[in-house]
Amino acid sequence: MRKLLFLCSFLLIGSTLFSQDRVKWDFSYNQSTKEIQLKAVISEGWHLYSQHINNTIGPVPTSFTFTENPAIKFDGDVKEPKAIHEYDENFEAALDFFKNEVIFTRKVAKAKSGDQIKGYVTFMVCNEVMCLPPVDIDFTITIP
Repeated sequence: MRKLLFLCSFLLIGSTLFSQDRVKWDFSYNQSTKEIQLKAVISEGWHLYSQHINNTIGPVPTSFTFTENPAIKFDGDVKEPKAIHEYDENFEAALDFFKNEVIFTRKVAKAKSGDQIKGYVTFMVCNEVMCLPPVDIDFTITIP
């Protein structure tokens, strides 16, 4: 209980003292692979959680929400590379996360030049002693 209270205090302090600039996002379309690329560059000492973690443990998994567009068709869900699987002191559990940089991808089955893929990414980051609250970042990707 004491650790949970300690973590909550850091979350509150972190949200007021630190801006959520620990991850820089770049959203693009790769013409040769016909995929959107959702690239996260993560500040040193911080980590970004995988899409595939047990949400009952505590951290918010990274997720992507896409605005409905009948002109755009996807082939499958957002894919991610193999994550680091390590013990996370903040949540006292082994979790999957990324450090430094990660590129998530999603195959586009149907789109034409000028179409726009819109949506947002929800994510949270932690370091060895604290976590920042989850944030939503909007994105727009224009098909060239």
